[in-house]
Amino acid sequence: MNAVSTDTLRVLIGDDHRIVREGLKQILADAPDVQVVAEAQTGPEVLAQVAALQSQTGPGAGLDLVLLDIALPGIDGLDVLQTLKREHPKLPVLMLSTYPEKQYAVRCIKLGASGYLNKSADPDDMLAAVRKVAAGGVFLTPSTAEALATAVGQGSAQAGPEALSHREHQVYRLLTQGQTVSEIGAQLGLAPNTVSTYRARILEKTGTKNDVELALYAERHARAKTGG
Repeated sequence: MNAVSTDTLRVLIGDDHRIVREGLKQILADAPDVQVVAEAQTGPEVLAQVAALQSQTGPGAGLDLVLLDIALPGIDGLDVLQTLKREHPKLPVLMLSTYPEKQYAVRCIKLGASGYLNKSADPDDMLAAVRKVAAGGVFLTPSTAEALATAVGQGSAQAGPEALSHREHQVYRLLTQGQTVSEIGAQLGLAPNTVSTYRARILEKTGTKNDVELALYAERHARAKTGG
């Protein structure tokens, strides 16, 4: 890596798709005040890289921002976010995803993210988000702001996926992707019996009877959220 000026924003990208990381680096390379100093493909790699960089001292050391994908192997991106906010509370995290903002933005913000951006966002919006979040601000697109306002308005009367706990939501997302209880347990580091317990709670909260009904429910809910 080239030497980094002390007034350059130092960024780590955490995403398991190389083509996405390369695309992000290309966008950020157009900004003279931003430099990608590290990248990681899995949740554990993100945590290890951040710990190593944040332990550095001297001019230009450390990190100013983490760009973090939601769907990471090893440790889920939302779990990585929670760990980062616990271990490095002052380090801003900007979440990236291919999921619609109304589906995940509120959850990410509640867990401590400083912003949520779709990977297909305009490069100018991406740079604006990076600069604002690195400066200590919160970046909200109009869609995210609307989703947050709706969530606040609903308060405790939330229903559907929004009513699920963080872990339940992780299991819900993987179930609706067609993964088995054993596969989900292996990915999240949970015993199959524990996953089955979460699955039962999810079915109860969503009013569905099996995985097929749950998948159809998730599809209907996603269409309703996006206005489709």
